[in-house]
Amino acid sequence: MSLDGAAERRDETPAGSGSGNGMGAAVEPVAAPVPLSVVRASYGDRRLRLNPNKAHKPDMYDDVQSEFDPSIFCSLERHLPPSMLEAPRDAKFAFMREILSRYLPEGDRARVQRHKEYRQSIMSAYQPLHKELYNITSSSFFVPSFIEAIKDNTEESFRKIISEPSSGVHSFAMLQPSFCELLISEIHNFEKWVTAVKFKTMRPNTMNKYGTVLDDFGFEAMLNKLMEEFICPMSKVFFPEVGGSTLDSHHGYIVEYGKDKDLKLDYHVDDSEVTLNVCLGKQFTGGELFFRGVRCDQHVNSETQPEEIIEYSHVPGQAVLHHGRHRHGARPTISGYRINLIIWCRSSAFREMKKYQKDFSNWCGHCQREKRVRQRQCLDATKSAFLRTGGSTS
Repeated sequence: MSLDGAAERRDETPAGSGSGNGMGAAVEPVAAPVPLSVVRASYGDRRLRLNPNKAHKPDMYDDVQSEFDPSIFCSLERHLPPSMLEAPRDAKFAFMREILSRYLPEGDRARVQRHKEYRQSIMSAYQPLHKELYNITSSSFFVPSFIEAIKDNTEESFRKIISEPSSGVHSFAMLQPSFCELLISEIHNFEKWVTAVKFKTMRPNTMNKYGTVLDDFGFEAMLNKLMEEFICPMSKVFFPEVGGSTLDSHHGYIVEYGKDKDLKLDYHVDDSEVTLNVCLGKQFTGGELFFRGVRCDQHVNSETQPEEIIEYSHVPGQAVLHHGRHRHGARPTISGYRINLIIWCRSSAFREMKKYQKDFSNWCGHCQREKRVRQRQCLDATKSAFLRTGGSTS
């Protein structure tokens, strides 16, 4: 299944779902838009490609005002058909904007516009404490072993640095202690500013009451680069079945646990294909992660098997990379203060393909067991039929 169908349905009724993360409401671009009739007449192959063209360097869209964030156009451009990769930027923009518009209902556009204005109001007023955090510098962000593994970019190099307490849960040293301290300092500075100006911020998700959405105050570009250049190389090796090689958007945030913060996190799944969870510090006891098996939407509340029960203890600077649909939660933080960086990584290509699938036995634990049961039943039926005929094949 590819994205070809999604692109080819542009002339039909618009689809009814869309993320909206980092997008805004409809505004005409600065440059005069290219009529879609011209785009269609000039470029015959109008189907998006499932796998991005990594060698292609996309245009920048920062100066274009639209209902969508500029970074989305940069990511999507790598999925354009070959006939359009070298087209004028205006033609590519019109083509991509039409596709994206099909997946953002009118009601969502108003909500997204409000969110865009919310972000702009923060970024125009807040003064960062550590500006060096907003652009990735590998040597000051990451530990040497992680940098070397990403540089080699092979399954062997990744397996050298990870431990795998259970299938699909990968742990490895990632962040420098100095980076963790600076990021914690930046978060606390932002929280003090929010309190001082009496600004009401959005919660990081529907479950955590305490924390900060990093994308909302300037970290979006940095986290997008972190996803593309440092998470994607690993996710395409360990999570190819859920779009690990086509991650194209993210939601990055901080969560805090301890006295006067959240104490625990109930059992849930993430709104992501792949999740990166990194402990930043500081001193604490408790707060262990517990995992209870990977599930598709249909089986998210199904029974947990004994072999699916996993416990993981956080270590500052240590990352956990796992399937977003891996059911999990956090034990109560007994003492101290724990702060974690979470990045939900998403693949629009995988989400589109998922609409046309019913069997997820290549990754859902319950689907896998149902498939094995059907195979055993089929085998038993074949044996019974064979025995009834006395073993005759004629």
